[in-house]
Amino acid sequence: MSAGRTAVIIGAGPAGLTAALEFLRRSDIRPIVLEASHRIGGISCTIEYKGNRMDIGGHRFFSKVDRVMDWWTELMPIVADENGDGAHTVSYQNRTTTVNAKTASEDEDLVMLVRPRKSRIYFLRGFFDYPITLSAGTLTRLGAVRTIKIGVSYLLARIFPRKEEKTLEDFLINRFGKELYKTFFQSYTEKVWGVPCDQISAAWGAQRIKGLSLRTAVVHFFKKAFSRKKRSSDIAQKDTETSLIEKFLYPKLGPGQLWEHVADEVVRMGGEVRMHTRAERLFTDGNRVTSVEVRYENGEREVIPADFVFSTMPIRELIHCLDAPVPAKIKEVADGLIYRDFITVGLLVNKLTVTEPDGSPLKDTWIYIQEPDVTLGRLQIFNNWSPYMVADPTKVWIGLEYFCYDTDPMWHMENDEIARYAIAEVEKIGILKAADVLDAHVVRVPKTYPAYFGTYDRFDEIIDYTSTFENLFLVGRNGMHKYNNQDHSMLTAMTAVDNITAGNLDKDPLWKINTEQEYHEEKNGSDKQ
Repeated sequence: MSAGRTAVIIGAGPAGLTAALEFLRRSDIRPIVLEASHRIGGISCTIEYKGNRMDIGGHRFFSKVDRVMDWWTELMPIVADENGDGAHTVSYQNRTTTVNAKTASEDEDLVMLVRPRKSRIYFLRGFFDYPITLSAGTLTRLGAVRTIKIGVSYLLARIFPRKEEKTLEDFLINRFGKELYKTFFQSYTEKVWGVPCDQISAAWGAQRIKGLSLRTAVVHFFKKAFSRKKRSSDIAQKDTETSLIEKFLYPKLGPGQLWEHVADEVVRMGGEVRMHTRAERLFTDGNRVTSVEVRYENGEREVIPADFVFSTMPIRELIHCLDAPVPAKIKEVADGLIYRDFITVGLLVNKLTVTEPDGSPLKDTWIYIQEPDVTLGRLQIFNNWSPYMVADPTKVWIGLEYFCYDTDPMWHMENDEIARYAIAEVEKIGILKAADVLDAHVVRVPKTYPAYFGTYDRFDEIIDYTSTFENLFLVGRNGMHKYNNQDHSMLTAMTAVDNITAGNLDKDPLWKINTEQEYHEEKNGSDKQ
């Protein structure tokens, strides 16, 4: 390989930082990471407020891909269990592997904790298991009439399915039946996206919940109840659908801790991470991007020559940054892509009004708020992600999540007004009493969710056009306008580096990475990617 090659990487989120570290570990290509904000990790950052930490959106660290699990745990070893076992043997699909052989003490900071997953739905002012199970509590809360309607509508959906799944509504009704869809999916999903489910592409369902249905939820329930339990060290759980995962890894101080560590490693190994640095123009020559013009916080500009460019910026911004003669139809598609924005309201409270049946504090990591009379979408309990996320363990530190557009009135409210609004909503539905709230902190995160409507049905035109630039690689959630989890965003970066180091600039493998598939492990006969 020739010396002195440079990769300019736009964005210091999981995809961008993964690409940077992979280049340094495996090639002579020197990465320069450009981050416009003051935070490392993209939406996988950790927000600190008065010693309390917030995880924006919630990030369970698990993957069905060994390479990603190994990558995480090499950087942050897993805390040994009470038996001193840190090897964490994983069994799946008649294969056995080891997640990581390194162990660490919980007294250390740079470690992964093994955390139990508990997510529930809050509806009818009570809790339902997520995924829905056939427990006596579930049937009692639903009532006999609604339960019968759910069963009948599910059977009708199986006998007379919607033959063409064009919309998310089609997708969900085919898997759950119309009554269960209306009861547990429609309200929450429309809170998230701000449009009816019959206006959202079925591709969203394929991305996020492809393997889950009423049937798989029922099967999981009976397996859990009657089958031999998996070993307690089973972390990866590759034969379990994502929404049914019951254990996950989690950095002791939140997801941003891992990505801050990766950024430190990139700098230690000779790369650069430039904060408050915005990419504003990509210069091209024919089918190559030759350099990137950046603007620093002080207003100064610099043009950075590039052999390769990785973009995790939103597609709309990327297209506007290109100095090439972009066709009008490509600009039209890019400008028509829609992003959903996100507000988290952190509340420090003495206690919650709701508890577990035995009176102990709630064990949930997050709770889906299905109640239609509030706009609150989801509630996180940061204490349960990691006890180290809250400064005072006698207090409860929660995050109230709102989905909106940056044009909505809520986005432009003063922080104190948003906090008052959020507190009133959770008090209204019986989660807490306003008098128990000690402090609040509001965080706005723009362009959190790339939407599967707008001009998304023409997105292939964007893929075809950007692929004509042989050294430009689109990776990550916003970079690909694809609702990826962080492990899938990482894998897009890894795959791009794999190809570059092998002398292959083909982009197709990146776009074929799906959020729930085994990345063609079975098809290509490979045990590792």
